Amino acid sequence: MFKRSAANRYPVMQVLAHVVLILLCLLILTPFVLMIMSSVTEEMTLLTGGYKLWPRKFGLEAYAYIFDRGETILRSYLMTMLVTVIGTTVSLLLTSFTAYPLSRRDYPRRRLFTFMVLFTLLFNGGLVPTYMFWTQIVGIKNTIFAYLMPNLMLKAMYVLLFKNYFATNIPMEIIEAAKIDGAKELRIFFKIVLPLALPILAAIGLLIGLDYWNDWQNGLYYVTKARLYTYQTLLNRMIKEINFLASAGNEYGNLSGAAIPSTSVRMAIATIGAVPILLIYPFFQKYFSKGLTIGAVKG
Repeated sequence: MFKRSAANRYPVMQVLAHVVLILLCLLILTPFVLMIMSSVTEEMTLLTGGYKLWPRKFGLEAYAYIFDRGETILRSYLMTMLVTVIGTTVSLLLTSFTAYPLSRRDYPRRRLFTFMVLFTLLFNGGLVPTYMFWTQIVGIKNTIFAYLMPNLMLKAMYVLLFKNYFATNIPMEIIEAAKIDGAKELRIFFKIVLPLALPILAAIGLLIGLDYWNDWQNGLYYVTKARLYTYQTLLNRMIKEINFLASAGNEYGNLSGAAIPSTSVRMAIATIGAVPILLIYPFFQKYFSKGLTIGAVKG
């Protein structure tokens, strides 16, 4: 009797779980739909009627304002792609290269270096010492390295995820067998460890790529030359310019400044910045549950 009643309840629970998940997905998607619809809404309609899931009057003034700087936008997009590809590749290599010896139980100093990595997760030097270090000692200001090098200083969380993944998914017997066959440590790492770590590489790689793609702070701190602007840096400065012109138009009656679609432009900027990531994410989604879940298990 108990088994039959439990079996009868199972479809009901399954339907209820599907309904709850669908509602949660709708709640998650609603802000994205609202952002996109607001970006294609006529500015005055947006100001008078507020944000709507379906605009009463469409308008592409925001996108026209952005793409009026077509050459600048294209150059900044290419710069962002270059920084993201190079930064993600090198950062993945450095992160995994740091985590691998920490995962090896036969490495005598792994506890010391694990503590040092964990310490950086809890404490940092602050903005002013960081700025002085990168500009006065390293000298990365107004170079492409201003986008690359600060983010190449490894994030402790990613190192720990890699460490735990290596410790739980790379059998020591494989490494010992490779050593018996005469393989050195670098060959073991590149030929055996990394191929077995594709799930965590894809998962962490996407997170690192997001960090580089959405990075605007390094451009704000270290870059003043327009030809070196990444997409996020350029759009951040465009928003400031729009706010300034709009406030000047309201205060002094400058019609050109007041006519800028400032509200819809913000939404258009957010939409353009999010589209590439939304297109890439489905190809990496299958690695997330395996890579991050296993990497998060304590080794």
